[in-house]
Amino acid sequence: MPDDFMLDTDDLERRMKGAIASLRTEFSSLRTGRASASMLEPVMVDAYGAMTPINQVGTVNVPESRMVTINVWDKGLVGKVEKAIRESGLGINPQLNGTIIMLPIPELNEERRRDLTKVAGQYAENARVSIRNVRRDGMDQIKKGKADGMSEDDQKIWEDEVQEMTNKYISMVDDQLETKQAEIMQV
Repeated sequence: MPDDFMLDTDDLERRMKGAIASLRTEFSSLRTGRASASMLEPVMVDAYGAMTPINQVGTVNVPESRMVTINVWDKGLVGKVEKAIRESGLGINPQLNGTIIMLPIPELNEERRRDLTKVAGQYAENARVSIRNVRRDGMDQIKKGKADGMSEDDQKIWEDEVQEMTNKYISMVDDQLETKQAEIMQV
């Protein structure tokens, strides 16, 4: 390989890993009918004049498979936390017990499960597109190297390496999607 051309495969891989990490975050926010503290991560509360994550105004617990509780530290924020949950679009009806807010997680019906699998599929497709964009960037760098005098053999070696990396990460997306869809459809 010519000394003057070096493809930064670490950068490409780091960016592909970023797409996978982003997908995991999106998947964790999808409700599967099972209680999980991570389902509250996107919910922000107007506390002390700033939008604050729920886990910074109280303790979030999952005492059983269909219940999440939030022990709000400041009595004055209980109403605001309850309001934030009601308006979050999570479809959960909070119940107050002093400074503890209980969130019973309802069973998902068949139609809602199918909708969630479609949303999961869309998240996965977005991750695949991100990975393909990284691949395209890598291939563009290789083409530039070819224009600067890289041999065709070297070009082929680099292209194969980038394609192999792309296939690996696309396969990871597909595996995670399959797992998430099975989790959603599980009754």
